[in-house]
Amino acid sequence: MRLSWTLSRYFGLQILAGVGAVTALFLALIFLGDLVELMRRSSGIAGVGFSTLILMGAFQLPALLERALPFSVLFGALWSYIRLGRNHELVVVRASGVSVWQFLVPGIALALIAGIIVVTTYNPISASFTARFEQLEAKYLRGGDSLLAVSPSGLWLRQSDARGQSVIHALRTSNQGMELQDVIFFLYEGSDKFVGRIDAEQAILRDGYWEISNATRTAPNMPPHFVASEQLATTLTRERIQDSFASPETLSFWDLPEFIDVLEAAGFSAVRHRLHWHSLLAMPLLLCAMILIAATFAFRASTRSGIAMTVLGTLATGFILYFLTDLALALGRAGSLPVLLSAWTPAGISILLGVSLMLHLEDG
Repeated sequence: MRLSWTLSRYFGLQILAGVGAVTALFLALIFLGDLVELMRRSSGIAGVGFSTLILMGAFQLPALLERALPFSVLFGALWSYIRLGRNHELVVVRASGVSVWQFLVPGIALALIAGIIVVTTYNPISASFTARFEQLEAKYLRGGDSLLAVSPSGLWLRQSDARGQSVIHALRTSNQGMELQDVIFFLYEGSDKFVGRIDAEQAILRDGYWEISNATRTAPNMPPHFVASEQLATTLTRERIQDSFASPETLSFWDLPEFIDVLEAAGFSAVRHRLHWHSLLAMPLLLCAMILIAATFAFRASTRSGIAMTVLGTLATGFILYFLTDLALALGRAGSLPVLLSAWTPAGISILLGVSLMLHLEDG
């Protein structure tokens, strides 16, 4: 017997309501926890009001909710299936000849559709909010804006010290931004008084200075003159340059491929951004796996003690999956695992685990 459209819609609405309720609970808890963390970070910093912290928390909330979505689906579906089982609705449906795989279809279909919507529509909105959050974070909590911008026209860097600031443009880079080719230094005294320009064939970042070679120095009211080699003081380091990249979370799913190409063409590693893009692609599969795992645990619960053990088992499974996801992504960022393997392993393991448990429950 096949599951009718009426029953499919009913089960789908039940799961949707359960996931929605759990998501709303997670939303409140995440916002409160993030607000407390922002208050801790801003303690002792003058000029950061409570309204600013609330605004920052609101901007960061969509990205945090996106990360928590698999667990919202896991516990929301678990609650829905337990409620259906306690009301004996699942028993009646199974007694009528419907297999467990048939009444899992509505939940899996909803998870797949939700995953596609999250990746294609919700993620661009979340990325724009995260970009705004990072601007406020840099302004109020870190004390400075981004030092670096990468575009098809090359690399732009900004450095400053007590004497003034410099804006650096390079057509090409190598060694992760430590070596610049066809580079121009625009020199300023204070914040806006232009005092000179250096056009160089190459500049290499050393400890505390740029080593510039084959350069032409130009200054107002002075003729250009050639300099074979000179040093320009800097506070930049490899770590500060790497940290100044636009984080993957601030770029939408649709913008990431182009940014990855630009980043690699400029001579930088795009592992973090490529890993994030593939993690987004794997999101629909991961949400489907959460439905399967939740259903497996829920169908085993029949008594109060069984429900308690089911919830504990789901919590343990969720923690293990979270640990494996973080471990795989960390190994991917470190280059110990290929990007595809790191991004797709959590979803792949989850779906295999869910299918295996369900086969054991149904046919074992």
